[in-house]
Amino acid sequence: MSENNWLHGFRHSSPYINAHRGRTVVLVLAGEAVASDNLLNIIHDITLLSSLGIRLVVAFGARPQIQSQLENAGHATEFANGLRITKEADLPLVMEAVGSMRSWLESRLSMGLVNSPMHGARIRVSSGNFVTARPAGVLEGIDHGYTGRVRRIDAEGIERLLALGHIVLMPPQGYSPTGDVFNLSYEDVGSQTAAALKAEKLIVFTDDAGVLDEDGSLIREMTVRQALAKVAEQVISGHDADLLRAACDACVKGVRRAHIISYDKDGALLEELFTRDGSGTLVSDDNYEQIRRARVEDIGGILGLIQPLEDQGILVRRSREMLETEIERFVVAERDGMIVGCAALYAWADEGAGELSCFAVDPGYRRSGRGDEILAMIERMARAEGLVRLFVLTTQTEHWFRERGFEPTAVQSLPGPKLAVYNATRNSKVFVKTLD
Repeated sequence: MSENNWLHGFRHSSPYINAHRGRTVVLVLAGEAVASDNLLNIIHDITLLSSLGIRLVVAFGARPQIQSQLENAGHATEFANGLRITKEADLPLVMEAVGSMRSWLESRLSMGLVNSPMHGARIRVSSGNFVTARPAGVLEGIDHGYTGRVRRIDAEGIERLLALGHIVLMPPQGYSPTGDVFNLSYEDVGSQTAAALKAEKLIVFTDDAGVLDEDGSLIREMTVRQALAKVAEQVISGHDADLLRAACDACVKGVRRAHIISYDKDGALLEELFTRDGSGTLVSDDNYEQIRRARVEDIGGILGLIQPLEDQGILVRRSREMLETEIERFVVAERDGMIVGCAALYAWADEGAGELSCFAVDPGYRRSGRGDEILAMIERMARAEGLVRLFVLTTQTEHWFRERGFEPTAVQSLPGPKLAVYNATRNSKVFVKTLD
């Protein structure tokens, strides 16, 4: 990477660093991820996130390790309803495999070699009996033995450790009030932990780039509704379906976003957190990306969005002071905390007219319908104010507006106060749309 590209990437990651600092992120590592050649890089990235003040919980699985232990001991493995049947004779081997995985992860998170990314990190790692579990019981006539389900997460206990700066490890085990140990699904542990902590993000590692569609292409983002529909229609099945269900369950219970990313791709975790579009599949509730009324705290984002267009002469220049006094006129498109579009409505109620002004969409998000969504909200606002027509002045985007029902009109048709300040040197064309 060239020096300029490195500087550009580093500087543009700062909004995400600020947004994530002090927030809780739950990472979910399958047993296959722990055995991946890329695990050391993931460990380094976890260390970096911790040093940036992100509160981390790591839920891990141990399915291949448990399978190996059982096979070495000559124990047959049975599955039913997508779950391993854990017999009483299997339980010591399951506990041994999980305990070994926990110790191994703790050792990797404790590294501090000179000339390595973990030098001086001094990571504190904690674990404990944070999961109260219950038996899965008899399903379709089959007793699942010591395979269990999450009953409750000790969120208060985990929060205390996070407040001390610890990374909390969550093994796929739970305990009952009667002292029994249960073998749990690591996806369930991760999802339920994220929900109990009201985590900002749940990030699940898988062997693919994310969730793949029928044609093998990466699905970049889905709402909970879309994800569950794909599972119900069996467009997505198997382990991917299990991961999606866990992600959806977390989002339904209050986690803002869930991400499914590759454990084999170096840097996938950092890319997912510190770039706008991430690296894998995003699952979100309906509020992840929203068109809404602007607030004072959006002014910096609006300025960053419109300044390049002002420099090109496409938009009239606006100062921060002007935005502060007129912010209630603006709507914004917000994506993951970033302003990616904006527009303003100026009303002349006496003439039943409104001006669509300062209309901008980030170049990376054009041709994806966001401009139409912003326009639709402006039109709803105009109708709510009793306006019957909407006009816009433009120098370069007349075709976009004409395709959306705007018709060319004479400058003299502008409302009197707007006509009085019309800048003839810009020679803007005027288009108007009658509102139903």
